[in-house]
Amino acid sequence: MATEIRRTLLHVQNTFEEGGKRVETPTKLVAAMAIMKNPWFGRGYVENLRPEIRESGPVVGKLLTDMILDVTGDALEGYGKASVVGMGGELEHAQALTHTLWFGNQYREAVDAKTYLVFANTRGAAGTALIIPLMDKHDGGRRSHYQTIHTTVPDAPAEDEIIVALGASIGGHPNHRIGDRYEDLKEMGHDVDNPAGV
Repeated sequence: MATEIRRTLLHVQNTFEEGGKRVETPTKLVAAMAIMKNPWFGRGYVENLRPEIRESGPVVGKLLTDMILDVTGDALEGYGKASVVGMGGELEHAQALTHTLWFGNQYREAVDAKTYLVFANTRGAAGTALIIPLMDKHDGGRRSHYQTIHTTVPDAPAEDEIIVALGASIGGHPNHRIGDRYEDLKEMGHDVDNPAGV
């Protein structure tokens, strides 16, 4: 079954002022989205999702990665992924297309990233909020790059569709001033080489 994509969308947000203060270097958030036919829709409970994952993951991953890089080029600093499956599908269908290396490695390798791709997956009707979390592509403890992209698609997902998305940032969140995990760990007397603090 070929990957069926109805539409792609590109969301670009530039922030020049935040909290009443000008942002010294404006930040840019980018979301690339594909509205695609849910390959498992109408088939009942499907035990093995891997054939469709392997077929669609690389196609959608490369398409969205190229859309992101057309905007950011080498300046990309933060990244993440998300999906929304329509009400006729399972949450597992949304997760199947994003939580696979067939999809994620298209992006990770293209931007030479060292961290995992943070994610959000949900199920909902057309207009459901799409929230893409982001983190630094090289350093998971760099709090300045913890941010989210919020957007909606008024007519998607239909019950037989999935919105699959990648997000990116140039710069951290505007006027960042909460420090990073390493400062906290040092002040708490924990190992700074263990950013999870466990």
